[in-house]
Amino acid sequence: MNLKQLQSVLLMDELGSISRTAVALGTAQSLVSRQLAQLEVEWGDQLFVRTGRGLVLSDFGRLVLPQIRLLLDQAERLETLVRESAGIPAGTVHIGVLPSMSRRLLPSLFAQLRIHAPAVRLHVVEGFSGDLDEKLASGELDLIIVNRYGVSNARDEETLGIVDTYLVGKAGSLSAHQPQVHFAALSDFPLILPSRPNGLRTTLDQLARKHQVTLNVVIEVDTLNAMKDVAAGGEAFTILPLLAVQEDVERGLLDAVQICRPDIKRTIALAFTHQHPLSKAARVVGSYVRELAKPLLV
Repeated sequence: MNLKQLQSVLLMDELGSISRTAVALGTAQSLVSRQLAQLEVEWGDQLFVRTGRGLVLSDFGRLVLPQIRLLLDQAERLETLVRESAGIPAGTVHIGVLPSMSRRLLPSLFAQLRIHAPAVRLHVVEGFSGDLDEKLASGELDLIIVNRYGVSNARDEETLGIVDTYLVGKAGSLSAHQPQVHFAALSDFPLILPSRPNGLRTTLDQLARKHQVTLNVVIEVDTLNAMKDVAAGGEAFTILPLLAVQEDVERGLLDAVQICRPDIKRTIALAFTHQHPLSKAARVVGSYVRELAKPLLV
């Protein structure tokens, strides 16, 4: 038994396939099969049952998998401790990122870490602010990049930038409303919005009540790509920051017009967990997030 064999077992459970595990590990399928067979012989029982739909954990596999995961976590903590004691940031950093930020931020962040902190690994969770807040509070994530509407007053959050909010629709559908659209005019548009509870939805509901505007929400969608896809179809419009759709606008797929009277300001904030001490690796990732995110939010 070795750690690489155990890592393969976790991947097989996650991916449900020896071939997909081999691809993920960048190795031959025959080697993964042989390692699994050796481990099952050594332990005297099957870890997986082969079915028509792929690999499924056996009763024995379900029994030992939590211990495998625990052992690998302990091995990683030991490696992190040894490296950080030598002044080298190392280990896995769990980071939560807004969908609107991930496409532009993550490639640059990964590239910087490969060069300057190669022993640091990223585990990225993409989600809306409410979900990321919960995961940070539970200690599941080390740091998050989230939306706050208006100015963030939280003492433990750092402002990365403040951006405007835009009405987004199919290319050519908003040409009559350039360069801005008044909030009151949103009642004329069928809208694609995230379901409650959601920071944007709460802000829009509050503004609608204050300005006596009735919002026509025709579909609720909780993923960024789906919101953009529906908007690109031309039947409805969504509300997003420009950074979420800038590439699509430049490619001529979508229109985006700033909402005004009132403006809807979003603060993009960086927050760290208080549920456990931050590793040197998490602090390094945070410093690169600051450096790379701010130019995107100008």
